[in-house]
Amino acid sequence: MTGQTSSPQNQDAERTTAPRRIVVAGGGPAAHRFADAMHARGLDGWNVTVLTEEAHLPYDRVALSKALTDADVDLTLGAASMWDHEALTLRTGERVTGIDIAGKAVTTAAGTVYPYDELVIATGSDAARLPIPGSELTHVYRTLEDVWAINKAIADLAEKLGRKVNAVTIGGGLLGLESAAGTEQLGATPIVINGSPWLMNTQLDEGAGQALGRLIEAKGFTVHGGVFPSEVLSDDDGQVTGVLMADGRIVDADLVIVAIGVKPRDELFRTANGPEIEGTAPLFDLGPRGGVVISDGCETQVPGIWAIGEVANFGGMCLGLVAPANTMAEIVADRLHGGDATFPGFDTATKLKLSGVDVASFGDAFARTERALEIVYADPARGVYQKIVTTDDAKTLLGGIFVGDAAPYTSLRPMLGRELAAEPGAYLTAAGGGDAPDTELPDDAILCSCNNVSAGTIRDTVNGCGACDGNAPVQELGDLKGCTRAGTSCGSCVPMLKKLLETELTKSGVAVSKALCEHIELSRQELFETIRVLELSSFEEVMARYGTGAGCDICKPTIANILASQNSAYVLDAGRGTLQDTNDRALANMQKDGTYSVVPRIAGGEITPKKLGVIAAVAEQYGLYTKITGGQRIDMFGARLEQLPEIWKLLVDAGFESGQAYGKSLRTVKSCVGSTWCRFGVQDAVAMAIALELRYRGLRSPHKLKMGVSGCARECAEARGKDVGVIATADGWNLYVGGNGGATPAHAQLLAKDLDDETLIKYIDRYFMYYIRTADRLQRTARWQEELDGGIKHVEDVVVHDTLGIAEDLEAAMAKHVDTYVDEWADTLKDPERLRRFRSFVNAPDQKDDSITFVPDERGQMRPATAEEKGAVLIASSIRVRPSDAPASAQERPAQESKV
Repeated sequence: MTGQTSSPQNQDAERTTAPRRIVVAGGGPAAHRFADAMHARGLDGWNVTVLTEEAHLPYDRVALSKALTDADVDLTLGAASMWDHEALTLRTGERVTGIDIAGKAVTTAAGTVYPYDELVIATGSDAARLPIPGSELTHVYRTLEDVWAINKAIADLAEKLGRKVNAVTIGGGLLGLESAAGTEQLGATPIVINGSPWLMNTQLDEGAGQALGRLIEAKGFTVHGGVFPSEVLSDDDGQVTGVLMADGRIVDADLVIVAIGVKPRDELFRTANGPEIEGTAPLFDLGPRGGVVISDGCETQVPGIWAIGEVANFGGMCLGLVAPANTMAEIVADRLHGGDATFPGFDTATKLKLSGVDVASFGDAFARTERALEIVYADPARGVYQKIVTTDDAKTLLGGIFVGDAAPYTSLRPMLGRELAAEPGAYLTAAGGGDAPDTELPDDAILCSCNNVSAGTIRDTVNGCGACDGNAPVQELGDLKGCTRAGTSCGSCVPMLKKLLETELTKSGVAVSKALCEHIELSRQELFETIRVLELSSFEEVMARYGTGAGCDICKPTIANILASQNSAYVLDAGRGTLQDTNDRALANMQKDGTYSVVPRIAGGEITPKKLGVIAAVAEQYGLYTKITGGQRIDMFGARLEQLPEIWKLLVDAGFESGQAYGKSLRTVKSCVGSTWCRFGVQDAVAMAIALELRYRGLRSPHKLKMGVSGCARECAEARGKDVGVIATADGWNLYVGGNGGATPAHAQLLAKDLDDETLIKYIDRYFMYYIRTADRLQRTARWQEELDGGIKHVEDVVVHDTLGIAEDLEAAMAKHVDTYVDEWADTLKDPERLRRFRSFVNAPDQKDDSITFVPDERGQMRPATAEEKGAVLIASSIRVRPSDAPASAQERPAQESKV
C-alpha cells in the first residue's frame, strides 16, 4: 500500500506558476510540528494553511498539567512570529467537517471551503468517555478548556463545601495520574480509580506499578485498583456525591475526572466521499480500534492525503505520544520536498514526575524478547524499583523501568539496542553504588527521541552551529535547545543534553557552568556558602534571593538538606516538610508493600539485654519482622504509617533514639569487639565507635555516611569500605577516608597514621564538614575525593595541614551540630501537630489501610501478599497475625522480587 504524490521534477515545474496549496486539518502539536518543518525546509513554492477548531495558537498538550494548576501559564508551541510568514496561515476556530476528494477541497463548520493540492490530517484524538450512568457529570482531561474548567470547579467547590474537595480521577494511566497530581496541587484530596490491578499497566510491570502505587499513596493519594466504576452518583441538584464501584463500594467524590484514554478523531475518513464515487467501498482503511491506516511514508490510501499524529494508525496502533507525532510530521514535510524518509515505528518511551515521584519506561520493558534477562532492584527502604532488560548475554540493552529513582533513564535511553559500557547492575543506582557509569554516546545515538536529535548533531552544534552567523559555537543550554530542538518537548533528555554540552565545552577548554538546576544558578557548594554566610533559614528566603520559579525536585531537597546541615531545627517544620523526599517526610523508610521500617540507633552495635528485650516486645506487640542489618542494628519491618508514633513512643521511653536510616546523614558506625574481648585487639574499638556515632548522629550531608572502627589490622569491621574508617594500631588510630560499597565499590584511602583520640576526632570533624560544604548533591565521598583537584593529597592539605586556613571554622561548625542535636522522633512525639502527619488517610484519620495484607511463607514467617493472594482465604488483614503452627518467635518479612 503506497500513496502517490507529484514527482520532485513536476513539483519544480508547477512552482514556477503558482504555489502548491497544503491544507492541514487540525491545530495540535503534530500540525504545529509539520508547519514548523515546512518553514524550516523553505516555503518557496508552497502555501500552507492550518485549520484548528480551538481558539488558541497550537500549544503543548504534554504540559497540560501546568495549565491545570496555573491558568495563566503560556503553553504556546514555538515562536508566534512563525505565523507571520506570508506563505503560512493559521485559522483558529475553523473545524474541518468534510473532505471533497474529487474536488480536492475541505469544508469547515462555518461553511468555508479550502481547496488543496496536498491535505494533511492531524485531527488528533478525543478523550474517551465512560458508558455508565452519570457520565455527563464528569470532566475530561484533554484541552485547555478542560483543565481550566477543572481548576474552576475545584475552587468553587472548596468555597461552597468549606472543606477539601474529594477529586476522583478514573484512570490510572499517564493522563489519569497527571490529572490526579494536578488536583492534589490545587488543594483537593486526590483519589484514583483504576481498572487494572496496578497503575500505568501499559508502561510498567506489576512490581513497578505496585511500587508507584505505594509511593503516591504515601503522598496522600488514595488508589482503588483492580475494580471498575459502574455509576457516578449525584444529589437532586446534580452535584456529584460519589462513584459506585462494580463491587458495590461507594467512593466519596465531589468531582470526577475521566482519563481512561483517547480515541482517534477519524470521522473525516469515515465520511469522506466525492460525487463520482458515491456508493463505492470505503476509500480509507481504518484500524479495528480506529485511526486511518498509513504507510511508512505517512500516506493514506488516497493520493495527496496524509495523516500524522494520534489519528494515524501504523502497525495496528495509534499512540498519543509526542515523539512519533513529531517524526510523522517531519516525514511528510521531507516527502513533500522530494525526500524519501520513512516512519520507523512507535517509540513508547515514557518519563514523567508525579508529585515528586519519578517514573520512566522504555524499550522492551516487559522483556518479551526471547531469552531476555531482567535485572531488578527493589529497594525495601525507599520504595524504589529499577529494572534493566538485556539480551541473554547481559550485554545489549533492550529496555528498562524505573520508579522512585529514574536517574539512570537519561543515560540509558539513548543506548537502547546497543552494548552497555558496564555490567547491567552498575546502572541500578538505587542499589547504593553511586551514579550510573559514564556513557560516551555514539554520534548516531538518538539523544532526544521526541525530536529525533542525535548525539552527533549535538556535538556538531556545540562546536559550530551552521544556522548561526559565522558558524559560531553554542555554549549555552538554552541556545543549544533552540538550535537543535533537543529537550524542547517532554524535557526528559535535558540532563543528558546538559552533560554532553559540558563535556564538549570542557574538551574545547571552555569553563562550564555548575548551576544546581534551572532555578538556581549557583552550584551546591556556592549555595551552601551563601546560605551559611547570610544565615538564611528558609526555602522562601533562598529562592527570593537566588532562585527563580517555584523550584523543582533537585533544588527543593538540596536546599532542605543544606538548611538541615547548618542547624538542628526540626526538619519538617517551617514549610520544610514539603521539600523533603518521601522517607524524610515520614521519618522512616517506606517498604515495597507501603509499610515502613523502624530502625532505632544502636551505637557501635552495642546494646544491653534490657534494650534487646524492649525491641523484642515492640516487635511482638506490632507483629513486625525483625532483622539484624549489615550496620549492626536491628531493623523492624511492617509498620503502618499511623503506627509509627506508637512504636517510637515505646522505644523513646526505653532510651532509644532515631537511627536516621531514612536520611542523607550518618547511618551507622560499625565496630568489632576490639581490645575489650578480642585477644588480637590493640584499642577499644567499641568505645571509639560509640563516641563517633553519638558525635555525628543526625549530621545531614550530600549523601548517606557510614563509618567503621576496627580494633586491629585484621579489619573485622571492614572500615576501609566506609566513608570514614578507623583502624587501631599499637600507637593509636589510622584514619581512612573516601570508601564505599555498592555496585562501584571504592577502598578508603589513608589520610593520617597513629593518631590519638583527640586528633582523630578533630580530623574527622574537618573532613566531614569540608565534604558537606563542597560536594555536589547526592555525591558519595569516594566520587567527591576523586573529582577534587589533587584528590587525597588535597584532602590531606586541607584536613591535616590546614592549607586553606579553615580548620577552626570547620571544627566550630561541627561543634555547633553536636551541641544542638535533638532526636527527631523524640521531638515529633512532643507535638500533636507534628503527629498529624502520621495518618494513612488524611480525610479519615482513624481509618487503617486495609490494603496492607500478609500471608505465611514456607518458613512459618509472614510476608506481604501478592496480588493473587489478596483474594485468597489466607489473607491477613491485620499485621498482627501468625499461622497456628508457627512458633511464637515467628517473624514477618516482605516477599522477594521473583525476577531478581
